[in-house]
Amino acid sequence: MRSVSSLARKRGAGAIPKDGARKNPFAPPDAELVIGDVTPTHFGVLNKYPVLVHHLLVVTHEFVDQETSLDATDFAALAACLRQVDGLGFYNGGREAGASQSHRHLQLVPLPLSAQRGGDAWSVPMEAVFDQWSSGGGTTRLLRLPFRNAFAVLEPSFFDGADAAGRLMELYTVMLAACDLREDSANDSGRAANELERPRGPYNLLVTRGWMLLVPRTQEHFGAISVNALGFAGSLFMRDETEMDALRAAGPMSVLGAVAVPQ
Repeated sequence: MRSVSSLARKRGAGAIPKDGARKNPFAPPDAELVIGDVTPTHFGVLNKYPVLVHHLLVVTHEFVDQETSLDATDFAALAACLRQVDGLGFYNGGREAGASQSHRHLQLVPLPLSAQRGGDAWSVPMEAVFDQWSSGGGTTRLLRLPFRNAFAVLEPSFFDGADAAGRLMELYTVMLAACDLREDSANDSGRAANELERPRGPYNLLVTRGWMLLVPRTQEHFGAISVNALGFAGSLFMRDETEMDALRAAGPMSVLGAVAVPQ
């Protein structure tokens, strides 16, 4: 639970206007923040309003709607990042999942998440509840979480091979189906050739070198607190002490349960 000034600056700068109208910050991006190409389809840019140090955005060169399904190029870019950085990759699939921009962007922060505070037992706090799961139908469900989820353990050599992106894509597709977020294949025939598939609802996706987690969402906010994928890593961020007090009173897991789909 952390209070970070960048969230207040982001709101004050108009990055999340109430009327929904916004400038695309990636067309073009701030040149001083651009890292360079990650793959031919994606480039890296430092987050202008970071919540953690070295907070990277992995952005499509061409505009792709944030609310459409991820594709093989997205996972190729994510896999390339995770080969180089032991980090947490995450995706906010829709505004109700915490996405503040409609231009497709994944995100990456280095692990451990607690490094700035001296380190804890877990590199990702939510890993403390990863000791019970129930598998079935090609996916796994974490039983100790009070909200719907799909989970997979990745073997240590997962990102060594050239097929990592394809395997991530396969897991993602299975997880969407397990969480009832994927349209039936029978509906594909009614989609125009240039129309991208959209999941049935918002969700957060989290990926490390060791595991992958997908959580369907119902809303972005708990009161005034905005929750994105990092919340489901066990790392919650507030703009001020008022929001911090509200989080303490409710309890972190209750906050997450309130913005997700019940288990």
